[in-house]
Parts: sequence; C-alpha cells; structure tokens
Amino acid sequence: MTLTIDHTKRLTLAELKSFLDDHDAKVNISKVSQKAIIDCRNYLDDKLKQNKAPIYGINTGFGSLCNVKIVDAEIEELQINLVKSHACGLGEPVPQEVVKLMLLLKIQSLSYGKSGVQLKTVQLLCELINHKIYPLVYQQGSLGASGDLAPLAHLSLPLLGLGKVIHNNKLFDTKDVFQEKGLEPINLQSKEGLALLNGTQFMSAYGVYCILQSERLNFLADKIASLSIDAFDVRLDPFKENLQKIRPHLGQIKTAKAIRANLEGSEISKQNKTQVQDPYSFRCIPQVHGATKDTLNYVSSVFETEINSVTDNPTIFIEEDEIISGGNFHGQPLALALDFLCIAMAELANISERRIFLLISGQRALPPFLTPSPGLNSGLMITQYSAASIVSQNKQLCSPASVDSIVSSNGQEDHVSMGANAATKCFTVINNVEKVLAIELLNAAQAIEFRRPLKSSPVIENLLLQYRKQVSFINKDEILYELIQASQRFIKTQLND
Repeated sequence: MTLTIDHTKRLTLAELKSFLDDHDAKVNISKVSQKAIIDCRNYLDDKLKQNKAPIYGINTGFGSLCNVKIVDAEIEELQINLVKSHACGLGEPVPQEVVKLMLLLKIQSLSYGKSGVQLKTVQLLCELINHKIYPLVYQQGSLGASGDLAPLAHLSLPLLGLGKVIHNNKLFDTKDVFQEKGLEPINLQSKEGLALLNGTQFMSAYGVYCILQSERLNFLADKIASLSIDAFDVRLDPFKENLQKIRPHLGQIKTAKAIRANLEGSEISKQNKTQVQDPYSFRCIPQVHGATKDTLNYVSSVFETEINSVTDNPTIFIEEDEIISGGNFHGQPLALALDFLCIAMAELANISERRIFLLISGQRALPPFLTPSPGLNSGLMITQYSAASIVSQNKQLCSPASVDSIVSSNGQEDHVSMGANAATKCFTVINNVEKVLAIELLNAAQAIEFRRPLKSSPVIENLLLQYRKQVSFINKDEILYELIQASQRFIKTQLND
C-alpha cells in the first residue's frame, strides 16, 4: 500500500493498522500538504528578514535559555546543536513497529504547514519509511512535556546523517545506509530542529500500537473465555441478551453477544448443569471484558484526535500573521488515557488468571491440575503460578504515571505529564496480557478434552483443531515453558490474522 499523508483528511487508526500490517507500505505527501509546508517555510523566512525581535526557538535558546538571543549567522548551527544535545535516550531500543509509527506520525504532524520546516525535511522522513530505514530510538528519556524530546532527537539524527539506524534487521551508521541508498542529509534551517523534537510522536506511536494490540487481544480474550466456559461446564444464563439490555453498556452487550456466538451449537453448553450459578470470573465476563472494551473506545478517540494534531512549538499561523509559543506538546491527555488503558487491559489478565485457577482446581469432574494421573504428575499446577506472577507484575505497573511530575529545564518546564513512562509500561502490560491468555488457552484446551465425547461449538472446535497443530494434549508431565511459548506463538498468529 501507499499511504498519502494529507492534512485535509483525517488519519484513522484503521489506516495505521493497514500501514503496520503491510511491511512494504510506502508513504508520500499530498500536493495540498506540500503547498502548506512550502508556504509556511516561505512565511517564516520572510518574517525573519523583516523582524529581528526574539522568537522562541527560532532565534533564541531553548527551555530556560529562551531569553538568549542567537545571531542570524548561528541559527542553523543552533538547530543542529539542539538535535545533538537532546539525543540522550537510554534503556532498551524502541520496537521497530513503534519507530515506524513515530516516523509516520511526525510526517502527519508536520504536514499541516504550521511548523516551518522545509519540504525536503518531511520528504526525507518519508524516504526513511520507504527504504525501511528505522532510526535507533531508546525507550527512556522523555518526560512527555516538551513533547518527547530525547526519543524524537534520536528519530531525527539520521536526517542529519548522524546516529544509527536499523535496516534489514541490522544496525548501521546512518551515513553508510544513506550512501548505499543515495540519500542526502538535510541542512536544518531555522525552527526545524525544534519542530522535529517538540511533539508527542513517541507517546502517540506507543499508544496507537497498544490500541491495535488491545483490540486484537480483546477479541481473542472473548474466544478463549468461551473455551474456558465449556471446559468448566458453565451456565450460559449470564450471557443472555435480555440481561444485558437492562444494563446497556456497549462493551458488555458486545461481549455477551460474542460469547453467545462463539458457543452457538455447543453440546457441552446444552447439557444440564448441577450448579445454580458460577464464580464471578465466568459469570461476569460480559461486565469485565466489556468495561475494557468501553475503555478502549475512549482511549481510541483520544489518540485519533492526537494523531490529527499539530503538537510542536512554536506554531505558525500564516493567515493571522502570528507565531505562538504554547503548550500543544504537553502529553497530559495521552498520559491519562494510557494509564486508563493500562489498567483496563490488566483486568483481562486478572480475570483470566482466576479462570485458570478454577480450571486446575479439581472441580466440575475435572482432575486436579488437569493431568490424567495426579500425584505422580503435577500437570498444569505451576502454570497458574506463572500467570499469578505476571498479573501481579501488571498490578504493580498499573500505578498511574500521569499523577507524577518533576521539575526540569531549570524550572521553566515545571509540570510534566510522564506520558512516555505511561506508554512504555502500558506496552509491557499488554504483552503480559498476551502471555496470561496463552496460559489460559493451554489450560482450557487441556480441560475440555475431559468433556469428551461431548463437543463444543463449531467455532471453538475449529479453534482447538488449529491449536492442536502446535500444542498437543498433555498425558504426562512435560517441560511446560515450551508449551506456554508455543501457545503464545499460536495467539500471535491469531492476532495477525
């Protein structure tokens, strides 16, 4: 696919999903956005010729150095120094998919013609995507306030022919890859370094990636929970449509509908039940999974607004003849939303772990720990330990980053969002959710075999058929981490379908 960035059209999460899923996706800039970028750059050049008054970040220093005037001859050096000095990220490298999104979202933000950059600067960002050249960016270093300064500095270094990039899954010096591809570095003009570094593209890219993964995991969590329902021989009354209508949260309604569809035609579900009701981890699946869906809808709306915004500073308004120094780079809306998503997704793992606990508990005619020979064999006993460890780590990570702040830049930046930390821990939590769901799938697939010869629904039996190609029934104790990893790989194939 070729994604044309056009600031007059709204970029959607669905388009970003297609962009990420297509490893050969290309990017270009529409004619109307090209004109907006050129017009803004021309306006800024004329403004600097006619007006020698200090304009933040254009002919002044940065942060608490905002009152230091820079002479015209040093304006270009100022922008280069900015990128170099701010590239001080640490920690693990940012995943390649997230870097790919960062590049795209920076292009999108610059396309509005409010940032004063050269057209060739934005075009070179496109070339990085088109040639699959991904800057080496680190996870730590952003306070999420002046935007994502350190991560975006690392993202921008290759534009100057500096720093390192990942190409064909190998690490190179930028200059070597540029020479191979025939690409030329940019000579930054006034304002450009600041336009590249100010912005929320690190938080936004992580957020978009987390949203897309969350949508897939929500769908799969309903399907795995449906398998567990039959495996534990649960009543279907709590999933009836009329019960949902009298408490009509959309996520609850959608979840119950999915459970009913997944279990349509199940012989196990139709057999008489001896229990009057079931534990909450089964009975309240619509309410818990549904609340996560509703949260995800809210978070998606926040990020769809953000990715269609201008978030650098200062901002140029040609029509009003104004250059405004404001705070659109502040990540508070994203930090709050990311914390909310982090908590909501952690709940999918919390309730999943409780179902795992019940499946191995020796109830409902299931053998203890789901082994045919308990005692000699420990069966799946310790898989619940692993799940419990992961969900407890998630609980620790769910302490909100957005309530924190710390003073920086000599007091000039005295309130920060910590949105970058919210983003990276949300990423970790969502990866953990995938692991717990993989453990539930392993246990539920094992448990349902003890219901034979009764069958589950066609949907669930097809899921089991595909799953058994990778993970076999466990007759006696095996090395379980290998089976859990195989279960997780199966989930990844389902997520990518």
